[in-house]
Amino acid sequence: MASLKELKGRINSVKSTQKITKAKQMVAAAKLRKAQAAAEAGRPYAQRLAEVMASLSSKITVTDNSPRLLAGTGANSVHLLVVANSDKGLAGAFNSNIVKAALTAARRLEAEGKSVLFYLIGRKGRAVISRNYPKAILQSFDTTDVRTPGFDEAEKIADELVKLYEDGRFDVAHLFFSKFKNALTQEPTEQQIIPVPAPKAASAKTDAGAVVEYEPDEEEILAALLPRYLKTQIFGALLENMASEQGASMTAMDNATRNAGDLIKALTIQYNRSRQAAITTELVEIIAGAEAL
Repeated sequence: MASLKELKGRINSVKSTQKITKAKQMVAAAKLRKAQAAAEAGRPYAQRLAEVMASLSSKITVTDNSPRLLAGTGANSVHLLVVANSDKGLAGAFNSNIVKAALTAARRLEAEGKSVLFYLIGRKGRAVISRNYPKAILQSFDTTDVRTPGFDEAEKIADELVKLYEDGRFDVAHLFFSKFKNALTQEPTEQQIIPVPAPKAASAKTDAGAVVEYEPDEEEILAALLPRYLKTQIFGALLENMASEQGASMTAMDNATRNAGDLIKALTIQYNRSRQAAITTELVEIIAGAEAL
């Protein structure tokens, strides 16, 4: 049985931990508001760009002469899994859920006879993927020196992916990230980004009765927009990841703070019982000694 001094030390230690988790929760809550606003602000642009891409792609026929980002390599054997993680922990299952989704997809593709490679963004998750696929990590993008990943980082990632694609290192690329729903819910998401899948047709509301003429022609405009569309998709994923990370961190720290409070109560009860038992024992010894005299 632990001594009173040991119990007192444990209570103080848990209280110190509770202060840290509470502070971390408050910081995550403040960052969440900003990250959520950024993610929501980026969605309308991405949606409108997708509508323009859909309108353009519906007016052309994809051939071997079409932009390679749209037409593909003609093969479907090597798949690159782009896994976007964070560089920090204390965010519950945020990173592990993304990695789990990527590993599940990798095993599914291998079962279909495909080869799998990885492009890793962020530090977290690298160890797990390295253990499972030590020779399949094609390249990594370091974000440890970046306080808040933004469009510049998305542009660099897209440029690296396009170069690897043009060098023939892979045929299809899939992006894995966490889509932000709310502070309690973050949804691991898989999205094909190369070759760029034809977006869903523009809504009737968008093209209602409109006759659109493009100058220059649709295929030339599409070739110019494809790289920007790719960068926009990656940028949107980074924004969703930031909001999801802060939401998961806030929830995890809130749970940790509550658990610390429960542990403090349990230890305090144990401490009081032990203290009461010690006082009772001392009184019994004193009374027994007095009667012996």
